[in-house]
Amino acid sequence: RRQKKTASHAVMELENSKDCSQAGKPLLCPSHPTEELRLFCEQCDQPVCQECVLGRHRQHPYDFTSNVIHRHGDALRKLLKNTQQHMDTLEDVLSQIDKMGSAVRSRAEAVATEICLFASGYVRAIEEHRDRLLKQLEDLKVQKENLLHLQKAQLQQLLLDMRTGVEFTEHLLMSGSDLEILITKGVVSSRLTKLNSVAYSTHPSVDDRIQFSAQERAGQCCGYAVFGAVLNKVVDPTRCTLHGEGLHSARQNQRTGFTLLCNDTTGERMGQGGEAVQVTITHKDKRDCAVKPTVCDNGDGTYYISYSPEEPGLYAVCVCVKGQHVQGSPFTLTVKHKFREHQGVFHCCTFCSSGGQKAARCACGGTMPGGYQGCGHGHKGHPGCHHWSCCGQVKQSSECLGGPPSDTSSRSLLRTVAL
Repeated sequence: RRQKKTASHAVMELENSKDCSQAGKPLLCPSHPTEELRLFCEQCDQPVCQECVLGRHRQHPYDFTSNVIHRHGDALRKLLKNTQQHMDTLEDVLSQIDKMGSAVRSRAEAVATEICLFASGYVRAIEEHRDRLLKQLEDLKVQKENLLHLQKAQLQQLLLDMRTGVEFTEHLLMSGSDLEILITKGVVSSRLTKLNSVAYSTHPSVDDRIQFSAQERAGQCCGYAVFGAVLNKVVDPTRCTLHGEGLHSARQNQRTGFTLLCNDTTGERMGQGGEAVQVTITHKDKRDCAVKPTVCDNGDGTYYISYSPEEPGLYAVCVCVKGQHVQGSPFTLTVKHKFREHQGVFHCCTFCSSGGQKAARCACGGTMPGGYQGCGHGHKGHPGCHHWSCCGQVKQSSECLGGPPSDTSSRSLLRTVAL
């Protein structure tokens, strides 16, 4: 009643409202207290009376509440069914989390037994080393269990919210009147839709990868060289490196790539895949121009990133592991125009390749006396070696540097190629 919009409204308990509806007492229009709410405005999505239809709901599509209840009720039932499916999935995930928690604890106990057996051969030094390893294992177990507990708590809260929404909706559809369903339909639909849109992982957030390596050097303890370490390598993005020919330069419409080498906090190779690698390649001058890379997990701690740029220019490349930039990222990639193939012939001179035609030209600019427009051996402009007639390049395995020729020169060069 403290709200301005509802200060003059008649407010009653939901149970009292239910009793009134069950007793057959009609619900009256708030705007026209003498009129009963028998119609439903499709455009405004609310029940109205006959006076409302003639007034501010004029020309709005409407129908009797008894005619539209089936359609709106079916929509709520569909949302209810989807929510129930999510509940089944959540219960399965929570069961997996419980099993994974048990597996983590079981694995930790097994590793603890291995550590104790290994350390029994050493007296004081090995016992201290054992205690240190057990402390690391306990911290790792607690860390994994905390992550599982956090995920479990979040999913349990989501499941509780969904269960509450489902129970309320079921009660509404079973016990509520047609008009009550229509009145609360908007709020219920919004709530169920919001719950259905919540994203959640269908797998435990951690795994039970905890191992003990008895051959791993662990330095010294009390003056004795000790071995044995709990293995749970964690990738360090600042120690990950990039390698490959496609790292800083590429050609238009040609697929190339580079390799990401993942290392742990000590700088050693991870030796296993499964990391979350994100790569973005965006044009620096064209905002809407981006290259979609492909990341291939080699399973040994290396990842091959391949791409094929469609536009030449400068690109900004970002390579991240677990949301952090790797060493050398971001960096600039230069994409050159696509490789232009030679359109002419690789010849000694125009005179020889054209069969002595006077109109045949050559891009080297050489000419011969007697009206010849192309090059010849020992005459002015001849490069003194074999070269391409289209651009004058003297290297056979090269990119064509010549621009688009004119009509006249094009006909001459094509004739040279044909011969």
